[in-house]
Amino acid sequence: MRILMIGAGGVGDAAARIAVERDFFELLVVADYDLARAEATVANASARREGETRLVAAVVDASDGAAVAAVAAQYAVTHVFNAVDPRFVMPIFRGALAAGASYLDMAMSLSQRHPEEPYAKAHVKLGDEQFAMAGEWEASGQLALLGMGVEPGLSDVFARYASDHLFSHIEELGTRDGANLAVHDADGNETFAPGFSMWTIIEECLNPPVVWDRARAEAAGGDVEAGFSTLPAFAEPEVFDFPEGIGPVECVHVEHEEVLLMPRWVEADRVTFKYGLGEELISILKTLRTLGLDRTDMVTVKGVQVSPRDVVAAVLPDPATIGPQMKGKTCAGLWVTGTGKDGQPRRTYLYHVSDNEDTMREYGAQCVVWQTAVNPVVALELIANGTWSGSGVLGPEAFDAVPFLDLLKAPKPEGYGSPWGMEDR
Repeated sequence: MRILMIGAGGVGDAAARIAVERDFFELLVVADYDLARAEATVANASARREGETRLVAAVVDASDGAAVAAVAAQYAVTHVFNAVDPRFVMPIFRGALAAGASYLDMAMSLSQRHPEEPYAKAHVKLGDEQFAMAGEWEASGQLALLGMGVEPGLSDVFARYASDHLFSHIEELGTRDGANLAVHDADGNETFAPGFSMWTIIEECLNPPVVWDRARAEAAGGDVEAGFSTLPAFAEPEVFDFPEGIGPVECVHVEHEEVLLMPRWVEADRVTFKYGLGEELISILKTLRTLGLDRTDMVTVKGVQVSPRDVVAAVLPDPATIGPQMKGKTCAGLWVTGTGKDGQPRRTYLYHVSDNEDTMREYGAQCVVWQTAVNPVVALELIANGTWSGSGVLGPEAFDAVPFLDLLKAPKPEGYGSPWGMEDR
């Protein structure tokens, strides 16, 4: 396997540090618009393994599909791994197809609100542009694996596992994400510093969240697409108790890829995603929306064209750099309710916890980006050894979950040494 990874930000840098410990790939090209950043990732990751020569740095314009295809051809890559924010999904997606390479991402093509009823009806949904090209990918014989991070990604793997091994009937697949993370400044004061791309946080948290209901789909003749509807941002708050000392966190509906992926491959009555944002972040997001600072279109400031959202993201700390000031844990998981294989009611939370102290000590990466990065690397290894295979545009739910979960939790060097958990409640 020869991989072109596009993006040397927090997640890309962590992915390189994780991947370099494994033997499944022949070449990993780390490509970024900033060559120095790509070179730093290559140097830092390569230093983790004596004699490592499989990583090289390159420059690429992720907004230009032809440029992506050219770099892929230059290095004869077999797989393109998209590790940049979702505004670049489609050019990278098209560039990989043009290069005859398989593709993997952690976030899907962007949505567009319904022009008349944005908080009731879905319009252009996350991933719609990619699924529209499924026929081209099938014809090419290549695989495009969508949403293979942690959420989406591991949460979707959990959905397949729950369906295959734990439940005979699923009432709800409810992704629930929460943390007790805190970032402190040089004086020890807690400060606001998101653990993930602020651009992406604004996108997914202020868009109308999508939910899926089987009843809506069946009323329309069984069409999966008819089951999607939307709600107002931050709708239906609930307090969810997260494991391993994190405790209760208020979670709200957020637009997320799991809701668009799970109903396509897993039988359930309802699919939701709720995120433990916290009162401070919700307040900040509402203020950004009120001030128009969530906008992505260009405005003129003293003769210079800028995107308000880009400015907000630029003035906040780089998520890749805040690890030394961060403490706590983050939990990604799936809350599944319904009927167990024994015919009895069942309520189960499948989860994965990442401790910042551990990831900083072992990888020099803060826990949020590390937890996101480890899952695509696991998936690439399963694809490389033929355990996962296919063609067309697929989600993680399309594959057997057991090999993934076993490889993730198995101690090193056989696996990745990152166990997942399960609680019946």
